Amino acid sequence: MKKSNRQKLVKRGEWWFRGIKNILTCFYKYPDFVYLEGKPFEQTSIILSNHEGSYSPISLEMYLNKPIRLWGTYEMNSGFANAYKYQTEIYYHKKKRWNLFLARIACLLITPLTRLFYKGLNIISVYRDARFLKTMKESIETLNKDCNIVIYPEDSNGGYLKELKSFHVGFVVFAETCLKKGIDLPLVVAYYNKETVQYLFDKPIKFSELQKRFSSRQEIADHLLDRCNSLGKMDKVDIRVNQGIVGA
Repeated sequence: MKKSNRQKLVKRGEWWFRGIKNILTCFYKYPDFVYLEGKPFEQTSIILSNHEGSYSPISLEMYLNKPIRLWGTYEMNSGFANAYKYQTEIYYHKKKRWNLFLARIACLLITPLTRLFYKGLNIISVYRDARFLKTMKESIETLNKDCNIVIYPEDSNGGYLKELKSFHVGFVVFAETCLKKGIDLPLVVAYYNKETVQYLFDKPIKFSELQKRFSSRQEIADHLLDRCNSLGKMDKVDIRVNQGIVGA
C-alpha cells in the first residue's frame, strides 16, 4: 500500500511543530527525491537549492530524512515589527508580487504564524553586515554536530523564477572559512520542481575542487548557478544518463 504524505513525514522538532507539519501534509506533497549519484549523499554537506517560494524549504523540513538546518533571513528571527516589515515589503510584495496594501492586511495574520513556524525550523539567521560572522560561527557549530546546512543563494529580488538569474556569494565565503579550519565541505546543488513535485540532487563536489577550477568567488557561484539551472531542465533520460544507468 502506498504511504500517505503524513506517513512519510520526518519526525523532527518539538511536538507542537510536528503537529503543524501534520496539517501541512494536506498542502505539501511528498516530493520524488532523486539523486544523480544514484544514492543519497552520506557526508555532511552544504545543500544549495532554489527556493520556489515556500515549497523547497518546507518540503525539505517535512520529508528529507537527513539532519538539516536552514539559513534564513534574520528578520524572521527577530521581533514582530521586523518580521512584519520584511514579509509585507520584501517577501509578499517584492518577491511574490502581491499588492502592498493587501500584503499589509494579510500579514497581520500571516506574520505571527510564520514566526512560529520559523521558531520550529530553528533556522540559522543570515545577516548582511558584520554580524555575518555570527552566521558562520553558528553554522560551523551545526556542521560539527553532523547536521547538513541548507542555503538558498539565489537573488530573488525579481521574484522566484524557474530559471535563476544569479547566486549571492555568501555560501562561498562560508565554505572558504570552513576550509581554513580544516573542513573541506562537499557542496550538493539541488533543484525543486513544483510542476513535477521532484527534488533533484546533484553529485556532491568538494569545495577544494571548486577552488582549483575557478579563480574567484563569483566564478564558483556562477558555475553552481548554471548547474542548478541545468538540474531544473533535466528530463528522465537526462537523469538516467547522469546516473550512468544508460549510455550517453
